[in-house]
Amino acid sequence: MGIRSLTRTEAERRGALLTVERYDIEVDLTALPGGPDVRCVSTVAFDCHEPGADTFVDCAAEVLNATLNGVALTPGDDGRIPLPDLAAHNVLRVESVQSDTTTGEGVHRAVDPADGEVYVWTSFEPDEARFVWACFDQPDLKAPHAFTVTAPAAWTVTSNSGSPRVEETDGARRWTFPDTPPLSVYNTVVNAGPFHEIRREVGGYDLGLYARRSLAAVLERDADDLFTLTGQGLAFYGEVFSMPFPQRTYDQVFMPEFGGAMENYGCVTWSDAFLRRAVPTHAENELLAKVLLHEMAHMWFGNIVTMRWWDDLWLNEAFAEFACHWAAERATRYTDVWAGHLAADKLRAYLADQGPVSHPIHQPIHDVAQAASIFDNITYPKGASVLQQLMTYVGEDRFTAGMAAYFARHAWGNTTLQDLMDALSEVSGRDLDAWRAAWLATAGTDRFTLERDGDTVVLVADGTPRPQVLALGAYRVDGETALRDALVRVEVTGPRTPVPGLPAEADLLLVNDGDLTFATARPDPAGRETLLRTAAHLPTAISRGVAAATVWDMLTTGEATAAEAGRCIVSVLATETSDAVIEPYLTRAADIAELWAPDADRADLTAAVAAACRRLAADPGRRRVALRGLARTATGPDDLADLRAQAGDEVDLGWRLLVRAAELGEDVSGEVAALLERDTDPDAWVRALTVEAARPDAAAKAEVWQRLAVDRAVPVSAVRQVAGAFWRPGQDTLLAPYAQHYLDAVPQLHRGGMIPAMSFASHLFPPFAIDLPYIEKAQQLAEDAAPVVRNTLLERSDTVRRMLLARDGGAGGA
Repeated sequence: MGIRSLTRTEAERRGALLTVERYDIEVDLTALPGGPDVRCVSTVAFDCHEPGADTFVDCAAEVLNATLNGVALTPGDDGRIPLPDLAAHNVLRVESVQSDTTTGEGVHRAVDPADGEVYVWTSFEPDEARFVWACFDQPDLKAPHAFTVTAPAAWTVTSNSGSPRVEETDGARRWTFPDTPPLSVYNTVVNAGPFHEIRREVGGYDLGLYARRSLAAVLERDADDLFTLTGQGLAFYGEVFSMPFPQRTYDQVFMPEFGGAMENYGCVTWSDAFLRRAVPTHAENELLAKVLLHEMAHMWFGNIVTMRWWDDLWLNEAFAEFACHWAAERATRYTDVWAGHLAADKLRAYLADQGPVSHPIHQPIHDVAQAASIFDNITYPKGASVLQQLMTYVGEDRFTAGMAAYFARHAWGNTTLQDLMDALSEVSGRDLDAWRAAWLATAGTDRFTLERDGDTVVLVADGTPRPQVLALGAYRVDGETALRDALVRVEVTGPRTPVPGLPAEADLLLVNDGDLTFATARPDPAGRETLLRTAAHLPTAISRGVAAATVWDMLTTGEATAAEAGRCIVSVLATETSDAVIEPYLTRAADIAELWAPDADRADLTAAVAAACRRLAADPGRRRVALRGLARTATGPDDLADLRAQAGDEVDLGWRLLVRAAELGEDVSGEVAALLERDTDPDAWVRALTVEAARPDAAAKAEVWQRLAVDRAVPVSAVRQVAGAFWRPGQDTLLAPYAQHYLDAVPQLHRGGMIPAMSFASHLFPPFAIDLPYIEKAQQLAEDAAPVVRNTLLERSDTVRRMLLARDGGAGGA
């Protein structure tokens, strides 16, 4: 029997039966410098409300010894240990070892290629703590945790509660941490290694930053910004939630071979890919700020108050994603962060919500395996946009008051959707039942068009719209200037909404001006060409973004060509003033040229993007972003020679131009060797592998596929980079065998846990060397895959299907 996934029914039964008093977890890391083993002793004190009943504890590590109230237990072969004949009060003790610390779930041992030093991290969402020690691995059985960690003497250990007592013992050191507040087991953490550490007092908090020693210089470079953002975020959230973060220490640990970031209470773990080896661009700095504030928001949404079951995952993730934009705009220098959201993440959400994996933000979740499949573009960016609409719908002051009431009422407990709706309804005075049903329990995206009925403009929904507040802008076009003559906010309650005060004779009427809601729009037939021509001349980053989003959505549904969409976005780049969107638009324009354009149009569109990059490169503040775009779109030896001259000694640009040169058939082996010698990045070998991946050479493709997809030697944070260089247009003959290799790999793509499964299922999917029957075959295989692989594969395959139709000039991507 394989490892079983906890079902909702089992969790509800166990949750009603037990109250967990505390966890005492002993972790022994002393074997890790030379071997794979992590040894743990988990002691759990808990009460049973029906003495004599049976239940089970989760433990998918190898069990060495287990006792319940002093009586030996026999583990099952399904990742569970049966617990028979429970007493009113019980003490469970389980000794376990986890040896799969390279590719397994829950705990990971990473070796720094720069110096051979070993680092270890744990990451448990949604239910991976059971792979490391015995626990009741469900979110509603919260309890204090006390960690005692024995580690090599040269190592530093971090955990949730900070301020440990450290003792020397037998050539090692023992780190004893104070009790945590009541936490779900997935919010706990142990990180360890010979870290470089920086600490600073900010706003009354003791803040810590950690990274591997080979990245000390990069951490020192970014420390001021990280401390500033952390202080700003803690102050903002403490104020708007009327609840300061209740622990003095707040640590952030940047770890090798980690995917994304994880909101462990008081000790956030990050991928150290966020420590950019080159000086970061504005977009990279903004992303860092958003992730930092997202994980911090989880201290309240997820840690202090935790969803009862995974159907309310959005209570964690959508709120954290919304809150990070709210905090960034109000408390940091990233005041255009919502424009960046619209230019990037929200477009992915629109696409996902109109595809085969669209689902309600709040939906029944049968088991935890299904829960892992909804960490997606519906839960995150759509959820954030829907919450922005909710704040607009009830008003920001009432929204803030409702949040404060929610946290005051439910701190250190578990909640459901109804608890949140009750708090917001009470404070706002609005009945939110219809809003909840329409926005949270119903999948799909509203679409609006306009009719001009005499002197009245009517907003028309395609079907029954959700209750929402949005704005419409009326613009007068004068040459290369678009002047807004009116901006009217309306509340939508039915299929047809008259918009008083909006001049019907306007040259352009922009639906969702201000981007207050999550809905797509189409211009009226007379306004289509005006929209394409005028998008670049609208007066704000948000209004330009709404126009660009409309054109992008038209491309994905076959209502605009790649040439139209690409040239529209390039035209916006020529006038854009917000650094929050320039890099996303450059990426979007290059994606359209590379992935969506027919072969006959690709060269011209690529040249248009390259020309935009050259114009931007004249601005010193945007030079780095522009040259990155130029490296992607260089078309021949002359472009590459010019780029080499401009790059000079800049290592990051050097790697990027070598990827493009290799793709274009140049022999760059000598330059790769020379750059490896100069590059101080401990992960520079991944950049060299990326160059190899781009080469139009059978042996190179075979080597890269082996290391990337079979051996999984590439850090999960770099899979997208290497895979993007591997799958290149114009290399179909070389790539065709790997399209089949992907299909062969589908049954095993889930191994390693949620984050690797999502990364490999998405980024290894071929955008070239396939046809529509291949898409159908992949989608058929997805039906038997693990839920997280199934949903990721279906979403990615639908996007690629739309690309194929666009390349063929076909209509109707939806």
